[in-house]
Amino acid sequence: MKRIEFFKQALKEKRALKVISGINNFDIKKAEMVISSAIEAKATAIDVAAKEEILILANKLISESNSNIALIASSINAKELADAVNIHNVDAIELGNFDALYKEGFSMSADKIIEIVNETLSLISQKRSEIMFSVTIPGEMAISEQISLARKLEEMHIDIIQTEGYVSKINNFEGARAWINRAELTISNTFELSKNIELPIMTASNINTTTAQLAFAAGASAIGCGSCVNRLDSKIAMLAVISNLVEIANRNGIMIAALNNESIKNVSLV
Repeated sequence: MKRIEFFKQALKEKRALKVISGINNFDIKKAEMVISSAIEAKATAIDVAAKEEILILANKLISESNSNIALIASSINAKELADAVNIHNVDAIELGNFDALYKEGFSMSADKIIEIVNETLSLISQKRSEIMFSVTIPGEMAISEQISLARKLEEMHIDIIQTEGYVSKINNFEGARAWINRAELTISNTFELSKNIELPIMTASNINTTTAQLAFAAGASAIGCGSCVNRLDSKIAMLAVISNLVEIANRNGIMIAALNNESIKNVSLV
């Protein structure tokens, strides 16, 4: 079975975990630590910058470990995404995540996203059926705009929608309350989008061991976890956090399966 099939199955069972190395993380040593930790902890996917040296490293580590982890390449550039597919044989591509770039004055409109998606699709047409295409919906958009964009992407047969939030500069909270406050927007975006589209949703931005279950409860099929892993300085710490996230994701999958089985039983009794 291809790696992407394992990822699709995890999405279907609402237990997918994507570890995010970082769209702007070009540090080979740090990327290697994140990738190897994700592999060893048995995350569902690893998301890396769509840069040649990073993709070569990721493919090498995955191949050597004989892992089923899906390799996702992220960029805001259509050619970089296409090269990741056509040259480096990634399992999926991600247009985004954008929040890491906002502090640099970067912004992304719905029209620009559609333009990049169309350009990317034209460049990967021969391999489109072999990969998954995920698109981040900018968290700074009004929810009505997010829903409109998500529906257009659904019509374009995009495979996954990823949500994002922001880190408020005005936040005097501490501990769990601070994490929940930071993740509030991406979780609420997940909730609203899940009611309006059929595509699986990956919740990202400030998702960690405190907020992961809230994301799943809001309707996420997957969680994308970056800063809670890639800001750590040791592999032991990364392994501990990712293993905990894998456990949370798997528990959600078990709970969903149990609820579905109970629903089937109830229907059969009617």
